[in-house]
Amino acid sequence: MKQQQLVLLLLLLISLALHAPTMVSVTCDPTELSSCLGPILYGTAPSSTCCQKLKEQQPCFCQYMKNPSYKGIITSANANKTATACGVSRPSC
Repeated sequence: MKQQQLVLLLLLLISLALHAPTMVSVTCDPTELSSCLGPILYGTAPSSTCCQKLKEQQPCFCQYMKNPSYKGIITSANANKTATACGVSRPSC
């Protein structure tokens, strides 16, 4: 359970770090990034679903970064690698 939560937090942090806020209203929900757990935890290639979710959750990255539980995950090397592979940039918070 804790590993799944950690992975979700990492994914959310990555999304926040990689995407700048957009005009579209988004519900910030770290579980939306569950498809990115493998890439963030193990460095595997992200799926198109993972990339789509990272882009959708990008406006939430700064919010996720404020949570100490997610920050370490979002700023991890694999999270950065995943974001880069998806073409998602990290916002300035």
